[in-house]
Amino acid sequence: MVLPTSPQPLPASELVRYLRQDLGLSENSLNLGLKQAQLEQAPLPVVLWSFGLISLEQLDQVLAWQDNQP
Repeated sequence: MVLPTSPQPLPASELVRYLRQDLGLSENSLNLGLKQAQLEQAPLPVVLWSFGLISLEQLDQVLAWQDNQP
């Protein structure tokens, strides 16, 4: 576990909506990912992938989606 010196910001509500609606992530999976991302101070998509809650392909989709956000 890597702990940065500054806390990881909470994920944007748009990201949570995307994960829930477009990827079909369950509430339980999303809640687990949010808690673990906060504990590890790690980006939510990476935590979801590392726990096997999203596939590598889905992680790529999320990262591409984030790159296209204003």
